Amino acid sequence: MTQVTDRLTNQHIVELAKKQFEKTQRSKVPGHVVKLPSLGLIYPASSPLRSGTVEIRYMTAYDEDILMNASYISQNIVYEKLLDSLILTPGVTASEISNPDSDAIIIIARIQSYGENYPVRVTDPKTSKLLDREVNLSEIKFKPFTLESDENGEFEYIRPDNGDIIKFKYLSSSETKQIDEDHTISGVTIKSIQSINGNRDRSFIDEYVKYHFIGKQSRAFRKYMTENMYGLDYNIEFEGENGDTFTAGFQLGSDIFWV
Repeated sequence: MTQVTDRLTNQHIVELAKKQFEKTQRSKVPGHVVKLPSLGLIYPASSPLRSGTVEIRYMTAYDEDILMNASYISQNIVYEKLLDSLILTPGVTASEISNPDSDAIIIIARIQSYGENYPVRVTDPKTSKLLDREVNLSEIKFKPFTLESDENGEFEYIRPDNGDIIKFKYLSSSETKQIDEDHTISGVTIKSIQSINGNRDRSFIDEYVKYHFIGKQSRAFRKYMTENMYGLDYNIEFEGENGDTFTAGFQLGSDIFWV
């Protein structure tokens, strides 16, 4: 007699086979190698992301379904699901990619699928008026990233007040989501720090940040991380209302794939 567990197991096998078939079929769509703003330096040597590139395929109508999925939208995981569908590099999932690197991949996917022109609204600094302009997404550059990482994708910071050696990393998308909104500053600091004077014990690091990392020094550490942060430079030159030019930043909206 067939057991319920047998039927569930068979159903699971069928689902896995179906997903594998779909993945194989989608991998036949032309692909493109995307360079990452982090240059791969924030990932451990064992990660495929360490190469500093990710291969993605062109979007299809299948992926437009992902963009319209009400459940994904309500959970704020649309782009994560989209990247998981587009990424061809074996062993790479969206959750392990940092947000700035994910943004770079999203922009390339948008350019490939719908073109490079993206409408934005910026403020003219001379007239203070909001202007409707277009950005050429292909002109967005990487911020300079000059920090040197070790084989773990970690970077070194030495406290100027006492010489403590702090090893830190830049967080992945999934790690960023785990941070408590009520403890954003301490949460980011604790998750980013990987060792202090060689001690990698998480409880020790937690206590260090809470009781021994005074405000001034904690802020200096976070400033160091921010000022040396990799990413995309969204400062673009725009034409002003009177024909002159000015430089302004802009943000990618949730409508980036709607043209």
